[in-house]
Amino acid sequence: MKNLLRSTTFLAIFACWLWSTAFVGVKIGLQYQTPFQFAGIRFFISGILIFIYFGKPLKFFRELKKHWKFVLLLAIVQIFTQYALFYSGLNLVPSSLGAMIIGSSPLFIALVAHFTFQNDKMTPLKTASILIGVTGIAIITLGRSKVKMKGELELLGIGLLLLNNLVSGYSNVMVSKYSKGVSPIVLSATSLSVGGLMLFLISIPIEGIQPGPFPPAYFYALTWLSFLSAAAITIWNILLQRPGVKVSLLNVWKFLIPVSGAILSWIIISNEKPDLFSIIGMSFIALSLLALNYANRKSSKALGKNLAKK
Repeated sequence: MKNLLRSTTFLAIFACWLWSTAFVGVKIGLQYQTPFQFAGIRFFISGILIFIYFGKPLKFFRELKKHWKFVLLLAIVQIFTQYALFYSGLNLVPSSLGAMIIGSSPLFIALVAHFTFQNDKMTPLKTASILIGVTGIAIITLGRSKVKMKGELELLGIGLLLLNNLVSGYSNVMVSKYSKGVSPIVLSATSLSVGGLMLFLISIPIEGIQPGPFPPAYFYALTWLSFLSAAAITIWNILLQRPGVKVSLLNVWKFLIPVSGAILSWIIISNEKPDLFSIIGMSFIALSLLALNYANRKSSKALGKNLAKK
């Protein structure tokens, strides 16, 4: 059981489940606060939570001093730039189109990994797995709501969201390729708190200050979002640092996020029920993940043969 809980597959699924619960919390929080400001506070608190969990301030700051340039760069890329593009782009496109573009992020991450790593190239099986997953996302999204144009700025919004996907891919590559020797706890805590602080500061001239007062629902949402960001991003950074874990294959698990989000909405929201499009889309995603597992097994066997030869 202990080995199962520590396995890459279990931890990836758990992290994706945590991210899938964010939709409701973000929806509640944005009723009372602007996007950049709410995200900034959320991520800053997440970083502080991880720092408290680490529990060894002297060791934390010694490691941070040693790797501060890389950690700062990751904060700028992974948190500040990625979420600034995400919220800016999402505000300019229909929600269904935005969900579809964000849902296709594993494809973009795989492409970035293809041009970065010698051992993470796009294979026919991997490409098929990702495209099947993207098809599933499209079916679920279009089945739940039709795409309607929002105006001239929609093309800009699409461009920002596509750029967000590429930045997400680059940040995954950064952690996998360049973070060796850095504790994922230090990496996550600092990137979240610094990135969150940057988002909050830029929100002041753009959005103004939202002084409140805020109802209890806002604080419940902020607490949960802060915890899930701390846990999910730390888990993801741990997995990206594991030997043999390929960035492209790991990120295919993110196709589970909209599936889990839809199931949670059916359970929690009274007027939300399963529909044919959602079931068909989820079937495509299940097929995609089966192909992913097959690709993982082939990759593990190939790695084992190479190590045996050496």
